[in-house]
Amino acid sequence: QVQLVESGGGLAQVGGSLTLSCTASGATLEKYSVAWFRQAPGKEREGVACIVTRDGRPYYLDSVKARFSIFRDSAKSTVYLRMDNLTPDDAAVYYCVAGVTLTTNQPVGLMKGFYDYWGQGTQVTVSS
Repeated sequence: QVQLVESGGGLAQVGGSLTLSCTASGATLEKYSVAWFRQAPGKEREGVACIVTRDGRPYYLDSVKARFSIFRDSAKSTVYLRMDNLTPDDAAVYYCVAGVTLTTNQPVGLMKGFYDYWGQGTQVTVSS
């Protein structure tokens, strides 16, 4: 059983940065699909960044492209989400996810049903 634990959430200013971390236990993440989702109050949970291809190319939701970066340290079984130039629309609970399936169809990686394991979430608040 894979367990995922997120950390690094908190309060950031508009235009500021945060880096979220997700550490896995029960498996290394090197051969898993991984992603970050978020859910703001009253909104649907949405995928923002993923790595689902065998060659490890990242894929992003359009609204975070060029501001967010997903990467992983396989040796540490950790996945990161670097978030720059934060806006109030980025405020949400952020979830780390992992799945046993890889795919060449990157947009699938932003779909909730693609993943097998979910973390508990970490809150990101953006203030002006």
